[in-house]
Amino acid sequence: MIAALNPIALRLGGLEVHWYGVIIACGVLLAVWLATREANARGIGEDHIINLVLWALPFALIGARLYYVAFEWPYYSAHPSQIIAIWNGGIAIYGALIASVIVFLIYCRSKWLPAWLVLDIAAPTVMIAQSIGRWGNFMNQEAFGAKTTLTYLRGLHLPEFIIQQMNIAGAYRQPTFLYESLWNLMGFALIMSVRHHKGWFKRGEIFLGYVMWYSFGRFFVEGMRTDSLYLMPGLRVSQLLSVVLFLGALGMVVYRRRQSVPWYMDGFSLNNL
Repeated sequence: MIAALNPIALRLGGLEVHWYGVIIACGVLLAVWLATREANARGIGEDHIINLVLWALPFALIGARLYYVAFEWPYYSAHPSQIIAIWNGGIAIYGALIASVIVFLIYCRSKWLPAWLVLDIAAPTVMIAQSIGRWGNFMNQEAFGAKTTLTYLRGLHLPEFIIQQMNIAGAYRQPTFLYESLWNLMGFALIMSVRHHKGWFKRGEIFLGYVMWYSFGRFFVEGMRTDSLYLMPGLRVSQLLSVVLFLGALGMVVYRRRQSVPWYMDGFSLNNL
């Protein structure tokens, strides 16, 4: 049997560098590189993307933590010192995404940038960053699903190192991190392959398409996870939010299609103001 992978990438004196952080950083760097290229092509300018990332990252971390704490408030109200103890775990991707979108909207408004276009540029790059980031959960042996069997996992034709990493606390687990990672990877590939077709997407529709794609897949993956946040017994927070986001994004696409909205491929220039 292969031993579980070490979540520590390297040690520098008393400092431990975790694979989780390394993998997340790689995903962010790839996302930034892709977004800056597309931003230049669409007339936004790469400096704005870099500024947005620098502003969004800390608020995304805060949002991810606040979201988690809010739905685990009975525990944190009794242990307030643990609210900032993010190193003990407890962040939620939906909280990070919500906080990031708010930062994007405020920044775009302050710089007179078309927010829908900027969100369109960022959306597929966020999706690939999410796909990569789930492998940080893999290294930490977290975000897994219910108990399963070795036979089932081998029936998925997974590499042996993934199968053995899913042996957690003496039982094999559903690799829900992998399901979500692959779902996001497929969404990224799809959006990247079609977004430059003229006359296909109006501003905002790539971002809204991302919201629908991610929330649809997350609804089903969340139903398989064992670490979900609950509003009440049987009602998972992320599943409810996924339904709201999917329907909201779909409704927004229908509404905006009836309005005079520029095409994504038209890009942006100061003459548009």
